[in-house]
Amino acid sequence: MKEIIIVGGGLAGCEAAWQAAGAGIKVKLFEMRPSKMTEAHKTPLLAELVCSNSLRSKEVSTGPGLLKKELEIAGSLIMEAAEKSEVPAGSAFAVDRTLFSGYITGAIEGQHNIEIIREEVSVFPDSSVAIIATGPLTSGAMADTIKSFIGDEHLYFYDAIAPIIDAESIDYSKVFISSRYGKGGDDYVNCPMTRDEYSRFYEALTEADKVAAKEFEDIRVFEGCMPVEVMAERGKDTLRFGPLKPVGLPDPRTGKIPYAVVQLRTENREKTAYNMVGFQTRLRWPEQKKVFSLIPGLENAEFLRHGSIHRNTYINSPRHLNKDLSLKKMGNIYFAGQITGVEGYIESTAMGLLAGINAARRVAGKEIILPPGVTAHGSLIRHVTESSPDNFQPSNINFGLFPMNEELQKIRDKKLRRLKIAEIALGEWKDYIQKISG
Repeated sequence: MKEIIIVGGGLAGCEAAWQAAGAGIKVKLFEMRPSKMTEAHKTPLLAELVCSNSLRSKEVSTGPGLLKKELEIAGSLIMEAAEKSEVPAGSAFAVDRTLFSGYITGAIEGQHNIEIIREEVSVFPDSSVAIIATGPLTSGAMADTIKSFIGDEHLYFYDAIAPIIDAESIDYSKVFISSRYGKGGDDYVNCPMTRDEYSRFYEALTEADKVAAKEFEDIRVFEGCMPVEVMAERGKDTLRFGPLKPVGLPDPRTGKIPYAVVQLRTENREKTAYNMVGFQTRLRWPEQKKVFSLIPGLENAEFLRHGSIHRNTYINSPRHLNKDLSLKKMGNIYFAGQITGVEGYIESTAMGLLAGINAARRVAGKEIILPPGVTAHGSLIRHVTESSPDNFQPSNINFGLFPMNEELQKIRDKKLRRLKIAEIALGEWKDYIQKISG
């Protein structure tokens, strides 16, 4: 029987299972929840989103937008679920978490080639082709197995989660509703701050009590998901040039640009809950209430979910993985998702898609075909397999990962250059999908 074992029912594991099952391969998908929960997950649903509900930009002139387009062309289950559960978010792609995870769970349960097994796996399968997609919250037992096998210490950093606010607790007399530069309609609640209000907020934020790391763990924070208080430590105006930037958000009541703006993004279609954009945090829960209530409009905010912090585990992929995402020391074992050293929902999905395709082709005795390096998927593969192993760091998809030839360098306008990169990437990606489908 041609079969693949997949460990982990997150975005990468579900995408890998979907791709392999669609290729006619039987899949056993192991997910330890709900019998064993992580510190961040709240439900037993597959592919639960625990950080933000945003998949970032839709535009193909951005790295995330291009990667999503490639996933869509490849028949990604995750992108199908995202489209079915989308909520308004301007030029960003945000989803209703419950609808999103529910759609994926239903699709996986309904795929006749996939068997879901709700139990923890703590060792590598001996002979079966397997995909390890345990994600940033890999269980201690599996983490120990990985560590002992690859022969060196895990790398890790801390991932911070933003709070979610009850929409009814927002004081709408102090906020205004619009998107930056008017893109996408009235998708965000904006909390404007004067210079004095910002100063009071900043001082309280920098003085607030934070959750300390365990004494044996060194906090290393990924730049793309940095806690708001860590960002504030870099200087008083850092937040005003980051998540609190007021550019493109004139207050319609005054016609003027505020000194700073805190944005709230809708969490669901009913708009009963809002995510504090860019407010990932490791502040203690009472401190979150005290500090964030200084934001105009949030004086009496009720938290449906407090911000929190958790460890994110990943391996030194350039040292240990082949370009098809299999282990150099054990070719029947593949890795997928954030544990490979990519960061972000769609990046994890992309690694799941490729691991599922490659593992299925291996089981079927077919030639492994790698994605072209000029594509978003190929650029991520190059990052996780060709970066220097001595200073390997996780990365989101970005145009800095793409190869740049002389023709592209001649295009001086940055957006036009990126659109050209996207055009080349999508053409090559379509050819790749045709090859693996043949």
